[in-house]
Amino acid sequence: MSIESAAAALVGGQSLVDEALHLKMGACRLRLRSNSAELVTGLRRYFSHVAGGKGEPVDIEMLAIERDAPELEVAFVDWAREPGKKGRKDAYCELPAGRLIKKIRTGMVFLQSETARIAAGPCLQYDNQVINFVNAQYMNWLQHRGWLICHASGLVYRGHCLGMAGFSGGGKSTLMLHLMEHQGVSYLTNDRLFIRRGEAGVEAVGIPKLPRINPGTIVHNPRLEPLIDAEERARLLALPQQELWEIEDKYDVQVGDLYGPGKITDQAPLSAFLVLNWQRDSSEPLRLEQVDLSQRRDLLGAIMKSPGPFYQYPDGRFHQDTTPFDEDAYLQAMQGIAVYEAAGGVDFDALITRTLDGVMG
Repeated sequence: MSIESAAAALVGGQSLVDEALHLKMGACRLRLRSNSAELVTGLRRYFSHVAGGKGEPVDIEMLAIERDAPELEVAFVDWAREPGKKGRKDAYCELPAGRLIKKIRTGMVFLQSETARIAAGPCLQYDNQVINFVNAQYMNWLQHRGWLICHASGLVYRGHCLGMAGFSGGGKSTLMLHLMEHQGVSYLTNDRLFIRRGEAGVEAVGIPKLPRINPGTIVHNPRLEPLIDAEERARLLALPQQELWEIEDKYDVQVGDLYGPGKITDQAPLSAFLVLNWQRDSSEPLRLEQVDLSQRRDLLGAIMKSPGPFYQYPDGRFHQDTTPFDEDAYLQAMQGIAVYEAAGGVDFDALITRTLDGVMG
């Protein structure tokens, strides 16, 4: 199957609406068109803090086609999950100069290439996957310019960024949202932080992906109460703590609506990194210690992030799930950045205080 035939199969003869989504992500200009005005409106609401650029030259063009899940006559291969992740999530099919990616659970199919970038399927029902597709294009653009992807959140305090990483279920989203309650702390990114060393030091950039959190984070943070009703909150609080934290329902946190204006930043110098390596079942007190990443490569594993199946290198090749991480590239980029490990038992109150007074202070 060629790029052209794959694109035609995904679009399926659908007509596009006149209104398009225009986005300004740093120096990158993106435009998304669709056959669904409702989808464009919803995406504009989600990306409201980076909406704009209409009439300016476009760097990246995308299509999002609302339709039934496409059934293509191609052989998909499962994309290997990262360590600690279970179940099938993505599958892919290589094309000449392109790649098809299928989401196993939803049936959404995406075409990634230098000439066509298309999301097709029940986009309105699974709009989060369209949001991820849009962000994937900006992530490719950043990586083509030497930025390294980190599996981390980012906050900005007093003009400097704190990166926060953690192993699966470590609670970095919970910590991040509690820290945002404090004056002078703003949101940079959730789960995808990009860093690059320059002449003036290490810079950090975020992608416009809102915090996406589980119920266990919501019910213990009064600011987030509007995300669920009182009856559901009471039901969740009655669950055993471990069961509550294992629920995988996801909620988007509209930072601007819940925290007010001026709470989102798009870039800042990186000054420190915090790695959550604590344990929920530990009775030990919290320990917060500065570490040397070159001597603690186990913690580097929590920071590094695979570019994933959507990443296409500048020369047209695609990233493979067997490609190893370039640990030396991360160590070089992080050189001179203070890295702290939070170990022992989980204690959000104590860590918030020590983070504000020490790590971010």
